[in-house]
Amino acid sequence: MAATNGNGSTTLLTNSNGVLPHDSPVDAPPPFDISLFRSYLLSLLPPALGALPEELASLFDDEFDERVTRFAAEGGGVIYVVKVKEETEAEDAPPRYYYQLTPQLSYSPSNVTSLALIKRGPTLDPLTPLATQLHILNLFGGDETPYESLHAVVSCGVKPWFDAFVGARGGGKDGDTKMGIPMTKKKFAELELSLLHLQQNVEIPETHLIIHPAIQRAVEQAQASGQRPNISHIPTKLLNDSSFLNTLHGHVNSWIKSIQAVTKLTRDVSSGTASQEINFWLSLERALEGIEAQLRSEEVNMVMECLRNAKRFHATVSFIADTGLNSSTDLVHKYNQLMKDFPLNELLSATDLDKIQESLVLIFGHINRKLKLSPYPIRRALPLVEAISRDFNDQLLRVLTSHRLPYTPYETFDRLLSQTMTIFRTWDDLIKEFTNVAREVTRKRSEKFIPIKVLPAHAKLQERTRYLRDWRKQHEQLAVMTGPTKGLGSVTKEVGGMDMEEEVKEAYEVIKRIDVLDVSVEGTEIWVAAENAYNERVARVENQIIARLRDRLGTARNANEMFRVFSKFNALFVRPKIRGAIQEYQTQLIDSVKEDIKRLHDKFKTQYRFSEAYHMSQMRDLPPIAGAIIWARQIERQLLTYMKRVEDVLGKGWELYAEGQKLQSESTAFRKKLDTRPVFDAWLQDINRRDMAVNGRLFEIVRLRGGGFQLAVNFDPQTITLFKEVRNLLWLNFQVPHIITNMAKDAKRVYPHAVSLMETVRTYGQTLDLVEHNQGIEWLVAEYRNEAQRMVAKGMGIRWDYFVNQYDTARFVPGADGRDNRHIQFVREFASVVSVLQDKTNNVIDLYRDILRAVEDLATCAYTHEAFSELLSKIQAAIDRLNLEGYANLEHWVAELDKRIEEILLQRLTHIIQVWCSEFDRTDDGDTRRDPLPLRDVANKRRAGKGAREEKLVEGNMTVKPIIHEIRIQNQVIFLDPPIEYARSTWIKQLHDWLGVICRLRRIQSSRYEIGLQMQRNLAAETAYTSLLTHFSDNTLERPFTLIELKVQQLKDYVAKWLQFQSLWDLEAEYVFNRLGDSLAHWQQLLTEIKKARSTFDTSETQRSFGVCVVDYEQVQARVNAKYDAWQRDILSRFGVKLGNAMKEMHAAILKARNELEHHSIEGLVGGGSRRF
Repeated sequence: MAATNGNGSTTLLTNSNGVLPHDSPVDAPPPFDISLFRSYLLSLLPPALGALPEELASLFDDEFDERVTRFAAEGGGVIYVVKVKEETEAEDAPPRYYYQLTPQLSYSPSNVTSLALIKRGPTLDPLTPLATQLHILNLFGGDETPYESLHAVVSCGVKPWFDAFVGARGGGKDGDTKMGIPMTKKKFAELELSLLHLQQNVEIPETHLIIHPAIQRAVEQAQASGQRPNISHIPTKLLNDSSFLNTLHGHVNSWIKSIQAVTKLTRDVSSGTASQEINFWLSLERALEGIEAQLRSEEVNMVMECLRNAKRFHATVSFIADTGLNSSTDLVHKYNQLMKDFPLNELLSATDLDKIQESLVLIFGHINRKLKLSPYPIRRALPLVEAISRDFNDQLLRVLTSHRLPYTPYETFDRLLSQTMTIFRTWDDLIKEFTNVAREVTRKRSEKFIPIKVLPAHAKLQERTRYLRDWRKQHEQLAVMTGPTKGLGSVTKEVGGMDMEEEVKEAYEVIKRIDVLDVSVEGTEIWVAAENAYNERVARVENQIIARLRDRLGTARNANEMFRVFSKFNALFVRPKIRGAIQEYQTQLIDSVKEDIKRLHDKFKTQYRFSEAYHMSQMRDLPPIAGAIIWARQIERQLLTYMKRVEDVLGKGWELYAEGQKLQSESTAFRKKLDTRPVFDAWLQDINRRDMAVNGRLFEIVRLRGGGFQLAVNFDPQTITLFKEVRNLLWLNFQVPHIITNMAKDAKRVYPHAVSLMETVRTYGQTLDLVEHNQGIEWLVAEYRNEAQRMVAKGMGIRWDYFVNQYDTARFVPGADGRDNRHIQFVREFASVVSVLQDKTNNVIDLYRDILRAVEDLATCAYTHEAFSELLSKIQAAIDRLNLEGYANLEHWVAELDKRIEEILLQRLTHIIQVWCSEFDRTDDGDTRRDPLPLRDVANKRRAGKGAREEKLVEGNMTVKPIIHEIRIQNQVIFLDPPIEYARSTWIKQLHDWLGVICRLRRIQSSRYEIGLQMQRNLAAETAYTSLLTHFSDNTLERPFTLIELKVQQLKDYVAKWLQFQSLWDLEAEYVFNRLGDSLAHWQQLLTEIKKARSTFDTSETQRSFGVCVVDYEQVQARVNAKYDAWQRDILSRFGVKLGNAMKEMHAAILKARNELEHHSIEGLVGGGSRRF
């Protein structure tokens, strides 16, 4: 192996014996090349430290090689590169730095930053890149304290990297515990928290104002001469020296910065202790007072005078404002109203629980009182209280730990933890008071709303002490029960021979060896493990007890033996495991008791009025109140029996168990509900409140809530059952007042009559409601209603006293029966009259509904005489029945009904006339509902039965079938068959038939059962509805006749055109030719008219429709056409002859004129033309 030395020559590496290395059993490591480390630093430091190449020259000094060699060897583990700031006198000069390489660190304010190079192995290998052999850690300097940088390194670098490694390794919980990983994590957390506390433990920097030497000398000279210093002690030349003034100005600026460093100082109140927050504000006040003392010194006044003398007002005017000294001093002074005399040391120096409780009262009393005076922000007061909670937690833990709780007797233990729980409750009460004060202060200051919530640091300790107290109580109960005084030792030694008392003591020894108040994660795990070990040992004791109990319960022959076993071993049931093991037996018995109690609850919840007992009591004639009291007392007796059985199952003190407590509370509440005294008192109060005496008038008039009045019987229904209630309540040992007893006797005498009257009045009221709801029957039942009202008027003068006195006199005066019996007779007569009114009303309502239904059907029935007659017959039959049964005012009532029928029939007439008009006026173009029969067949049907009525369609619609009129020619005479007058008479007859459907109906009559003079009046009265035709208010009836005349006129006009063709047969040809003469214009006009006239008959149609009538001209069309053709041929031929002769004459005239023109000379034409034209 070869190596290169400094001269560039190559030498072989040999050991001390001159043997090559491969001959040696162990290879010697090669020496480290310094140039590798130098080049590594030159590449690393510029980006890592912001170093300039020229500044790095100071790093490579004479001792560089020696330091690197020692670092690369086994002895050195770390080396530091320190960046140091050079101090210069000139303030405006740019900063300069130099670098040092040192194996030892020393802290200096001039150190800007340090770079730690840490070896990963024992030595540095020159053949391996240095980046894989070195750790690099940047340690920032230049700060006032390094705590923030160190906290960032631990919390953001080392601790997360360790957690990530442990999490990625995925070790189990047990493995981590064995390796101490949780403890390491705890140490990391404590280190992080400690650095954070150091960082927050803000130190107030001391401020020393820099004084220029010239100013210092001038002040000393003035003081030596006993004069007050002023600018006269400074040379005038120096006062005008700009460099001197600039220096003073720079000193003032540095004063402002140093003072601002104090005035703007603050700390995070949420970290650290409460003492740090209190001391911070007190120290800050002292620092500000020191600054104010320096500012009042003669040196500072001299500097200000020099600057004012030189007109440097910019530095002097805003000096105090720039520093913020006055506002900061005022604020700190106000804050210290809270911090001064803060009784926190009372808590920190407390040696027992009483002192801790007293200190809490003092602390929160001070805070609540001073917060109202000091403007200390609530957002800082909340973390301050949380910091006090941390101090409170630490102090409480210190006091409790000093008592060694697991070793203390139970009485002392219970007293200590009870006192601890009291302290915790005191804290909660004080926090509530503080919260109210904080909210009030926030509202008064109009600060931004923040939730007033304090998170106590002692919550876990509070939970642990509560749990520990309950656990020790259970253990103590078990220890007492397994002691020799209970006599259970023999029970357990029979099974397995285990000493139960000793086993419980050994189980408790496990708890003694741990810190029961350690609420950290590790402490909780240790507590859980110890509790599990304790439970394992206690479980063996419980198993022995369970085996014995189950054996005894299993051999029990009935429920009574089970109750005896439960009562004997009831003290053992405090243990959940024992209680759970025999739960099936307890549950079996308790469930049956619960089921019985539940049935009682269900029975009570159904209420007495809905129970079977209520119906049974009605059968036994038990009144409601007495029946309810008997029913409730029966339920109460059953409940007491069931509660006694619960005590047999769970033993004495059964109401202390969770299940027993629930049963006890439920049974107590249930028994309160079962107390019958309030029922009796309420009944008494109700009876006394009411006037139950049987007196007053028989009837009373009651004003209704919605307005109006109603007839009622002046009798309280409760009076009827009063004597029954009194009788039964006396049997139940209730004291009923004598007055109520007398009222009950009176009620017994009169209640039969009262019941009859109330039922009669109720029926009367219901009947009147029926009459009111069925408008139109008042007249018919008026006679019966008047009779009932006469009975009511008669009863208005009768009083209940007559009935009571009648009973008494009937007993002693036998002859008084006939005289006083009229009151009872009135009750019977009144009931009879109202019963007749009710029957008559119900009967007439049924008939009236049938009549109304028939009247309504008149408006919608088919428009046929049969349909109308059937409905009117039903109405007339109902009227005859009313007449036969003798209802009053029937004639007037029927007259009103007839008016309603006339209105409906008039509407039907109006509608049918409109339908007839619309149907009559329909044309063929719009007639889509015509019967599609050929017109020839229609004509044949008409001939077969011309007088047949038109068929009527459903729902009042009609179809007016067209009348066929034929134009015929007979004996060379054209005529219309049938004539136009037949159409008119047919249409009018058809209209009369439609109107006669209603007009011929028979009117309803009210007196068909009457005789005598009524007969003559009936003959004079109208018996049909023909007079409805005179009731039309408009021209409804005139319109159909007008339409008929219009249609007849249209028919006449059209037929007249056909009758003109009669002249084709009547005219002579020579007469026509002579009339025309030789005028070609007349001949041409005639031919044109002949051509036009052919449109009447020369068509493919054989008929002309006028809607309700059709003119058939098929028969005459061909003959007229032939006759017309003959006439047209004759006239056309005669016209041709005339035209030919005229053309010949015209041709001859033209030829003659031409010849004359040809014989004349051109010259003559030209010369003569000028003269002619």
